[in-house]
Amino acid sequence: MAAAQAPTMETPTGAQLVQAQADLWRHSLTYLTSMALRCAIQLGVPTAIHRLGGAASPPDLAAALSLPPSKAPFLGRLLRLLATSNVLAASAGGYALTPLSYLLVDGQDGHAAFALGVASRYHVEASLGLADWFRKDVDVAVTDPPGVPSPFEDAHGAMLFEESMALLDPETDKMFHEGLAAHDHTGMSMLLRECRDLFGSLRSLTDCCGGDGTTARAVVEAFPHVKCTVLDLPRKIEKAPRDGVVDYVAGDLFHSIPPAQAVMLKLVLHWWCDEDCIKILAECKKSIPSREEGGKVIVIDIVVGHSCEATYEPQVLADMLMLLVTRGRQRDEDDWSAIFTKAGFSGYKIVKKFGARSVIEVYP
Repeated sequence: MAAAQAPTMETPTGAQLVQAQADLWRHSLTYLTSMALRCAIQLGVPTAIHRLGGAASPPDLAAALSLPPSKAPFLGRLLRLLATSNVLAASAGGYALTPLSYLLVDGQDGHAAFALGVASRYHVEASLGLADWFRKDVDVAVTDPPGVPSPFEDAHGAMLFEESMALLDPETDKMFHEGLAAHDHTGMSMLLRECRDLFGSLRSLTDCCGGDGTTARAVVEAFPHVKCTVLDLPRKIEKAPRDGVVDYVAGDLFHSIPPAQAVMLKLVLHWWCDEDCIKILAECKKSIPSREEGGKVIVIDIVVGHSCEATYEPQVLADMLMLLVTRGRQRDEDDWSAIFTKAGFSGYKIVKKFGARSVIEVYP
């Protein structure tokens, strides 16, 4: 019997190779877009354009930024690159803010901190070590905590958003937390407006890993009849306001969750591996009533491939970020379905898509 022949690739045409070279430039040099964005934030470009009325010419912008005369001629090249990425919009004689760069204006809830954080030297150094990380075997039984350390942990000996990072670099750790807060809270008011039936029908809600209660307080403001409780680690809630709007419980979602009609996991599960997610969801299931009594878990997270085509690349990039800095992952619908089933839930429904994220109702 003749051996099966290995498939062969048809030789690309000259035109295809020329285009491939241009594509190679784009992929190899894309990091310069992130660095240009970082530079623009550090210089204060979005805020300066905003103060100049929302659009500005490079000379006017250079003057507003007080750039030295020797460097002012180079600013237009930086702005041109940012305009190709929808960070800025080219306008008559200059550049204007877009919704993206509006997020980076001073006072816009920490979005600049997110962009600076993911382009920090800690993230860059971790990404430079990816190939070595893939080659390095790990005995997951002896790691603390158990599991495969992320490239970030491997490079720096610290875990993002844990005390080890605060000890390593307190100032950068603060920036990371500011960026995380902006990442987590964006779009919540819109979500509450568009999911009135979901939240308005609740009597009580436990927000797991709810931090200072920003989200829970927004729920109560929109739906005053909902009794909200925030569960988080003691160090996460110690500075939360104690004005009676929401209740705070110091604890660990792996061990006990305050009972409520619904438990919310907003941008939580992507930090954890599948095995840990199943444990968390199982604890959630213990804390809610039956489906017939309105019990549910509300998961707000990315469902890779479930939103529009424009959000697919950001979703996949977000998963790569999870690989780089956490032990978790972003999941597609099959992945979510599998962990819901293994945690003992009877079904789920994706009830809303907003941006790159989705809202999932999970039923006991």
